[in-house]
Amino acid sequence: MSGAGRRGGAGPAAFVQPGSVRAGILITGTEVLTGIISDRNGPWLSERLRQTGVDAASIQIVGDRPDDLLAALKFMAAEGMALIVTSGGLGPTADDLTAEVVGRFCGRRMVLDERLQRKIAEILRTMTNRWPALDPQAILASNRKQAVIPEGATVLDPIGTAPGLVVPAPHGAGPTVVVLPGPPRELQPMWERAKDTEAFRAAVAGANVFRMGIVRLFGIPESEIASTLRAAQAAGLSLEALEITTCLRRGEIEVATRYEPAGQPDYDALIDFIASRHADMLFSSDGSTVDDQVASLLHDRRIAVAESCTGGLLAARLTDLPGSSGYFAGGVVAYSNEAKSALLGVGEGLIERRGAVSNDVAEALALGAIGRFQADVGVGVTGIAGPAGGTEEKPVGLVCFSVAVRDGERITRSVRLAGGRVDIRDRATTVALHLLRRVLRGEAQAPGY
Repeated sequence: MSGAGRRGGAGPAAFVQPGSVRAGILITGTEVLTGIISDRNGPWLSERLRQTGVDAASIQIVGDRPDDLLAALKFMAAEGMALIVTSGGLGPTADDLTAEVVGRFCGRRMVLDERLQRKIAEILRTMTNRWPALDPQAILASNRKQAVIPEGATVLDPIGTAPGLVVPAPHGAGPTVVVLPGPPRELQPMWERAKDTEAFRAAVAGANVFRMGIVRLFGIPESEIASTLRAAQAAGLSLEALEITTCLRRGEIEVATRYEPAGQPDYDALIDFIASRHADMLFSSDGSTVDDQVASLLHDRRIAVAESCTGGLLAARLTDLPGSSGYFAGGVVAYSNEAKSALLGVGEGLIERRGAVSNDVAEALALGAIGRFQADVGVGVTGIAGPAGGTEEKPVGLVCFSVAVRDGERITRSVRLAGGRVDIRDRATTVALHLLRRVLRGEAQAPGY
């Protein structure tokens, strides 16, 4: 990633917003720390904080160890966080200790909230009716700990069985802690409730208003964007009010910029500068993805795909597009030469002459998909994703693409993609969508992919 900010030098420096309300996000759970479960809450909370004008300065993950949890809370407090949001550790088992540790951190004794205990009991009564063999008293006893909370905390009623909490520090000294459950289906609606509490509003008072702009480029290395940012500074553009990050995602470069409203002219100047240097590679200046654009461009045309090395991933991505049930006609995954011939009409002689991985076969696959599914647009993909099977002439990573409109424009390309099997297959779906976008826009002869 790259950043732009207040200091010059070899490249743009880190952006620091003076006086901003800063927050830390603390994800708890050994299952998350060890990778058994992937963290979805941290990025989601970071975006929600940004929308409230709060700077999400840190995301940490700790296991179910009270000393580690307490140390992380103290670190965030020492870093000047006005707000800390925790996720997880609110269940009935002995290792769920977030509420207790937060109470200790905030200097608050733990007390039984009888109203909350009755609320949890009612939830459990409904649940245990489904399993009559369970001992209801034992379940209630184990869940009693979920109703023991830091004194003075605001309770966020459970969506599952775990309540959330908003715990202010004593006498307003230190950060307010928002304690949320781990399951996203519980955390996300509870976050909205947390924002409405008096303690939360007091903690984020004075938060800045931020805007976020995203532009996307394709067919360009991340190093080139870093060079462009340096060139922008050298040309006299002011980047001090902009927080710029660049990210390589699925073969595309995403340039995300956060700024206050007063920085709008600086942001507009930067986007104009990027567009002037990378006109052929900049495909989105409004934040839209290539998926969004393909969905819009298809209109009422039906599309079909024929895939080899991508194993159906392109079909899956197309069916995830908005309105896909109306325009996705179908697809065939054909690895063997026999399947290519029998299911899609690819000539056996063509495969023998050109090889299964060739532009000619990719084009035949696209046309075969149109014919098989009576589609308006066809996409053919064939290649060598590896890890073996390549030759000097056709190495691992060589992928051939063809996009054809029935009785219309056509584009066929070969691309060498780097990485392992997963990387090649994933990147190939992105290349296919960009070629599809170009054909649908009538730009089949444009430079680039």
